[in-house]
Amino acid sequence: MVQRRKVILGAVGAAAGLAVAGCGGKGSKGALNPVAGSWHSAAAPSAAPITLTVSPAAGKADVSPADDVTVSVDGGKLQSVSVVSGSKKLGGAVADDGVTWRSTGSMAYGATYKVTASILDSTGAQVQKTSSFTTLKPKSVAGITFQANGLASLKTGGTYGIGQPVIVAFSKSVKDRAAAEKAITVETTPSVPGKFFWVNNTIVHWRPAKYWAKGTTIKVSVKALGVHLGNGVYGKTNATTHFTIGRALVAISDNNSHRTKVYVDGKMVRDMACSNGRGGYTKAADGHQIHFWTQNGPHVVLSKERTHSMSSASYGLTDPNNPYFYAPEDVQFCTRISYSGEFLHAAPWNHSLGRANISHGCVNLGETDAEWVYRNFLIGDVVQVNNSPKELPITDGLGDWTVSYDKYGN
Repeated sequence: MVQRRKVILGAVGAAAGLAVAGCGGKGSKGALNPVAGSWHSAAAPSAAPITLTVSPAAGKADVSPADDVTVSVDGGKLQSVSVVSGSKKLGGAVADDGVTWRSTGSMAYGATYKVTASILDSTGAQVQKTSSFTTLKPKSVAGITFQANGLASLKTGGTYGIGQPVIVAFSKSVKDRAAAEKAITVETTPSVPGKFFWVNNTIVHWRPAKYWAKGTTIKVSVKALGVHLGNGVYGKTNATTHFTIGRALVAISDNNSHRTKVYVDGKMVRDMACSNGRGGYTKAADGHQIHFWTQNGPHVVLSKERTHSMSSASYGLTDPNNPYFYAPEDVQFCTRISYSGEFLHAAPWNHSLGRANISHGCVNLGETDAEWVYRNFLIGDVVQVNNSPKELPITDGLGDWTVSYDKYGN
């Protein structure tokens, strides 16, 4: 047996030598395996099968532009992924594992996107696979803006008073208010709960149960892209803003005492003689009723104007024979607290400051006091009017605080 094994091994060795000497000769079909002593094929190894998964799926229509695009591969490694519609490319990145990709941007409405994935298979060869889908095309889209009030936009990063509500305005009518509210996130530090109130079909407010604490930061995010707001209207885009609450300023103007006192962080810092609305009613040229009260309840500062032209014609009273008529006059240091025309302003002509209410509805002040208010008040500060028989409507300016929290938004 030992002798026979030597022969076999020797024969193998000889055959191996022949195979090398005759390699590539006529009739050669392969190479001799010097270990097994047999012929084998020299063909390259086959690649493992590749499975590519794309979401949204190929051919899918009415895809939300807010959806993520994801690509994953089995049997290979992703080299790159491009998601393109026309000349616009969607951002994204291949994960560290080399087998997944996720988008980082948002898509457009009514667009077809082509997904192209470049893959290295198990043998190192490059393979390319493609897919495409289409995003939904809305009937119309609603843009989003943030307001300080109906007269001014909210300044991102700005500082506002403790009565400033969050205000989100849509450029189109919102039928599905629940969907709109779900898209809005309000984050505050310190954290407080809040409620929504729709002023009309395009504007929604949000406020906490009580006035903001001084120094509160508010961040607002509206993820409206892809959200159906009703009647074929979708959110145009996402939007964010943030603002801060300053010191806690509340002014209290009393109709009976004819004094307006200003409190900052709970401490009275100014006591001013004033003259508020004389009261009474009349009719405008078109027949609607006009009143002359400084309205009762919490007002919120809306704007400040160094000079403002005032006249009875601004609210529809044009008959010079009417006892409430007055001609246009430039008034100084005006701080507006309602849409209907209530201001704190300088009234050097009013000699009843601190004694009687004879204004047409504004809070008349001395020039020095009016200038101090103009210089020191912020948009969003609170002016509380007491002991007036006419209540401030919730929609006349920012009357959000005129109703209790349990009734707010109902």
